[in-house]
Amino acid sequence: MPCTRCLMAPLQLLKLTLPHLPNFHEMLIIPVFEFVLDWLEVWAILIPLFVLLKKPRQPVYMQPVIYYLFVALFLNIVATLIWKRNSLGLNTVFENNNPFYNLHSIFRLIFFSVFFIRLKQPFLSGVKMIIPFLFIFFVVINFIFFENFFQKKISSRLHTVESGILLFYCLQYYLFRLKEEQASFTKMPDFWIVTGLSIFVVISFPIYLFYDRMIYLFYGPKLDEFNFLLDIWEVQKIGFLICCILIAKAFNTKE
Repeated sequence: MPCTRCLMAPLQLLKLTLPHLPNFHEMLIIPVFEFVLDWLEVWAILIPLFVLLKKPRQPVYMQPVIYYLFVALFLNIVATLIWKRNSLGLNTVFENNNPFYNLHSIFRLIFFSVFFIRLKQPFLSGVKMIIPFLFIFFVVINFIFFENFFQKKISSRLHTVESGILLFYCLQYYLFRLKEEQASFTKMPDFWIVTGLSIFVVISFPIYLFYDRMIYLFYGPKLDEFNFLLDIWEVQKIGFLICCILIAKAFNTKE
């Protein structure tokens, strides 16, 4: 039978060795956390799509949200692949993923505009009908005369206007629901979608509004020499994750 000293020797050696391992948390935990955060805008969309796969029958007014999720998934996959192309060893002619974020902003406004219109709430209905056309007009004018669609940063002006309009949609939705004096909003799928969207735009709006200013403060006037995905952008990702979770909740809610 081996002696106790012999059995304890490997454990003592392990205790002496572990503290000297070179930054174990940096070797494993931090890279995994960074990978999850880097790809958050892709895998977050899979959450509501997975619920949709289990419960494909959804109200007609939810169709624009469903279409948005598929378009957003494609755009976010492309944008993330371009961003991570060097670490993934990809050879691509695209080096700038910001146009895909601009496209995402445009499609998000259009799809959610149709969603709010399809709710058929008799409250500011004429305004809601004309807003998408005014937004498209703004996009055309902005990128013809004021900004380059393919610039090496997202269009702060575009995203700010988009999030401001979505915030207006959400506020008028809640005002109408409060006037209805419903007993419970939590049994309404549209309530969860609007709540998720509200959280996302409330978090994102100040980021978009001050995005250009933050770039200047952090990097100076030579904008073409820097990577523009600031750390503050990760906060916007968390808002997007919450939005996707609540959309999944909506898909799983019966009226």
